[in-house]
Amino acid sequence: MLDEKYMHLAIELAQGVKGQTTPNPPVGAVVAKDGKVLGFGAHLQYGTAHAEVMALEMAGADANDAVLYVTLEPCCHHGKTAPCTDLIIEKKIKRVVVACEDINEKVAGQGIQQLRSAGIEVEVGVLEREAWEVNKEFFHAIQTQLPYVTVKTAMSLDGKIATSTGESKWITSERARKDAHQYRHQYDAILVGVQTVIADDPSLTTRIPEGKSPIRIILDTDLRTPPDAKVVTDHHAETWIFVGCNVSPSKIEVFSKLDFVRIITMPEAILDVEQVLRKLKECKVNTVLVEGGGMVNDAFLRKGLINQFIMYMAPMLIGGAQAKTPFTGEGIAALTDAYRLQIKKMEMLDQEIKIIATRKEEMNVHRNRGGNGRNQGN
Repeated sequence: MLDEKYMHLAIELAQGVKGQTTPNPPVGAVVAKDGKVLGFGAHLQYGTAHAEVMALEMAGADANDAVLYVTLEPCCHHGKTAPCTDLIIEKKIKRVVVACEDINEKVAGQGIQQLRSAGIEVEVGVLEREAWEVNKEFFHAIQTQLPYVTVKTAMSLDGKIATSTGESKWITSERARKDAHQYRHQYDAILVGVQTVIADDPSLTTRIPEGKSPIRIILDTDLRTPPDAKVVTDHHAETWIFVGCNVSPSKIEVFSKLDFVRIITMPEAILDVEQVLRKLKECKVNTVLVEGGGMVNDAFLRKGLINQFIMYMAPMLIGGAQAKTPFTGEGIAALTDAYRLQIKKMEMLDQEIKIIATRKEEMNVHRNRGGNGRNQGN
C-alpha cells in the first residue's frame, strides 16, 4: 500500500533525527501525489521548523490536493513555531495520514479535528506501532515526568564486566563498541558513578563521525571527582555533577568557575537516583543512558527505574568470585520480586551477542493522558 510505503519513509526520517530534537520528539513528514514524493522533512532541532513545514515548503505549489504523511499529529497551537495545521490548510492538502496522536494537552486530537473541520480527510494509525517505537522514550518521559532510562553493559559469557583486578578493556570488540556509541549519540545524557570516573577516567563522548555527545552526568555524593578528570577538562560536552547536601562550599568552589561543568546539589545527604532523574526531567532531559558500575546499576534496579537493558556478550570466560558483575549491591531478595523484562531483539555482531530487553509498555498508553508533547519546551 502507498500509505505504508510513504509512512515508512516518514518514520525513517524521524529515526534519523532521534536524539537531536529534545525536548521535542523526532518527527518525519512526506508529501506525495500521483505516486511521487513532492517533499519531505524532519524536525531537526528544538525551536526550528517542524517536519510538516519542511515537507510542505519543499513541495511548494504542488502540495495542492496532495497527501501529507506525518509520524505524529500536527500541532494546532502557537509555540516556538506557528501551528502546522494552519499551513496544511493553507496549502490545500487533500488528505493527511497520521501514525500517532500527540499527547500534548494543547493538541491531543485537536489538530486532527481542526483539519477535519477544514474539510481535509484524516486517517490515524498507519504504522502506529513503528512510529510509537521511534517516540517511546518521549512518550514515557511525558507520562511519568521521568527520563527514559537505558542501562547498557558489556560482559563475558559468565556474566563478568571486569576481572577480579578490575581490568575491563576490552571485553567486547571494536564493532560492538561502535554500535554502543550510536546510543550515546541518540541519548540526551549519559550517567556513571564517581567510582567509574576515578578508576577509568572516561571521556563519555560519542566517537562516531558527526556524532552528538550527550550531557555527562556524574553521581558523586561527596564530590570526589578529580578536577583533572577528562569529563571536567576536555570541554567536549557538558558535565553535570550531582552531589549530596553535605558537600562543603569550598569543594564546590573548585568547580564553580569551570566551563562546561555544573554542580547540582541535591537536598539529600546520600543521592537518590529517582530524585536525580526528576531533576534531570526538570532540566528537559528526556533520555538517560546508564553506563555505570554494579552499584549504580543496582540503584536503578531496586528503584524499578530501568526501562531498557542492552547487553553485549563476548565469547570469553573470566571467572572468579571477586570479578565484577553488571549488578552488585543489595539486588532483589526474592524471585517473585525479580525485575521482569521482555527480550525485544537479539543479533550477532561478529562473534558477540547483542540483546535488547525492555519493560512491557502498551503502545496506546500515550493517548489522552495530557502532559506536554511537541513544543514541550515552550
